[in-house]
Amino acid sequence: MGESGIAEKLVEVLHRPDGDRALRPVHTIGIGATGYFKPSPIARNFCIAQHFREKRTNVSVRFSNGSGAATAHDGWSDVRGLAVRFHLSDGSDTDLIAMTLPEFFSPTPEDFLNFAEGAKPKPYKGETPWQKIFNLLQVILPKRDPYPGETISPDEGAIEFADQNPHAQLAVLDAAEIGAPVSYVRESYHAVHTFVVTGADKTRRWVRFSWQPIAGVLKTNPNLPPVDDYLRQELKGRLASEPARFSLMMAVGEVGDDFNNSSRPWPPHRKRIMMGTLTVNAVPEDQIEHSEKLSFNPGLLTEGIETSEDPVLKIRIDSYKISSERRSATPCPFSQG
Repeated sequence: MGESGIAEKLVEVLHRPDGDRALRPVHTIGIGATGYFKPSPIARNFCIAQHFREKRTNVSVRFSNGSGAATAHDGWSDVRGLAVRFHLSDGSDTDLIAMTLPEFFSPTPEDFLNFAEGAKPKPYKGETPWQKIFNLLQVILPKRDPYPGETISPDEGAIEFADQNPHAQLAVLDAAEIGAPVSYVRESYHAVHTFVVTGADKTRRWVRFSWQPIAGVLKTNPNLPPVDDYLRQELKGRLASEPARFSLMMAVGEVGDDFNNSSRPWPPHRKRIMMGTLTVNAVPEDQIEHSEKLSFNPGLLTEGIETSEDPVLKIRIDSYKISSERRSATPCPFSQG
């Protein structure tokens, strides 16, 4: 199967039975917001992209739940997303798409498709207390109890796949234990893939980006009953009184790091550059136009930032395009074709 065939199949497989084919297959529930980005004084030394050289760049953002369910379950453990579109002064745009997992599930498009097929949600089968104790004695993570109203499990198929595929184990374990945030702006978000940036002195560096919340990371209490729908209202209320901010951190890869495998995290002691501050300050009334119709894409880049040779990044670029076309969203404004 060619890359286009894998991308088509991925979009199809990722649709959940409790999803809505008129919406995104994953990160289905979300909220759009607006704000601006200001680069740090040294950002232009490391990357010549416009938003790192100009005083201020307006942005459109979308926070989201990772699930493909068409119903909001904000209090359930789930990966969250943050997509940021920088509206550059020359009239073009560039995107940075991130999630709360610091690594991806698969190193190749074929593995990604196999994971998506193996991780399809299944009817939830809870464990008895005795099964949990038996698993603990074998140093096996017990399954969590289903949430009230949860009938299909997002974890069971993924865990079974990870048992047979070591490359998926770290991301699957992190995803299963990730919890729920008290706010979309109290999470760290990782762009996961490696990009290549060009500095003012023409030096090219292999880097990974992440957003770190100024307010700090804070999860909900897992011992309390989960709330279905609170994250969007919390964001509206928060921004009505004060803006939320994130620092954009750029980790610089070194010799020996895997630049083309997003399922392998880099060592935590890599040099990190503070590239700027994102300020989110308003939630538009028209969420259809400012959020749901938007077509973010990790391949929407600008001069000074290039994709690495990560094959999963390339297949995700194609999958985002296909998903956008299928849900009749506003076409992605690729500035470089």
